[in-house]
Amino acid sequence: MDYPPFLEGKTEAEYRTHFESVYCQGPLPTFDGIHVRFRKNDFDHAFFESSSPKSKDDVFSAERSKRIDWIKAALADASADLRVGYDNQLRRLATDRRVAIVKGNFVVIIRIIAEEKAEFVTCYIASTWTLQKIRKSPKWPRKKKGPDDASA
Repeated sequence: MDYPPFLEGKTEAEYRTHFESVYCQGPLPTFDGIHVRFRKNDFDHAFFESSSPKSKDDVFSAERSKRIDWIKAALADASADLRVGYDNQLRRLATDRRVAIVKGNFVVIIRIIAEEKAEFVTCYIASTWTLQKIRKSPKWPRKKKGPDDASA
């Protein structure tokens, strides 16, 4: 699947406006029919990084932001490496979270809230160590295409 080019040379405010206009106007479909909702405040988590282990998402990330258009592409990418997510607080697999790995190391996480409905959790560029951990999780169960379901 072709991915859009990096969106570069924007200010934090311009990236935020772009995020809100592309992602926050209504749910976006995944390749397998899940409709993902985005909230305006998702920008603050997805496009900021922590400057130190004691801080939390306090520095705007130009590296993440230039991949802003990859989120939509990743959701639509049937060839993404899909994995069951992980709940860091509970320290266990989270079967309501789906992790998509695309373009080698770009990760998009959604949380399933109902059948065919989800909400965006975050996206980031994963380190080699993080990718190894993610890939230890089970593959996400893909929908089987049945005789009455031409869209799956």
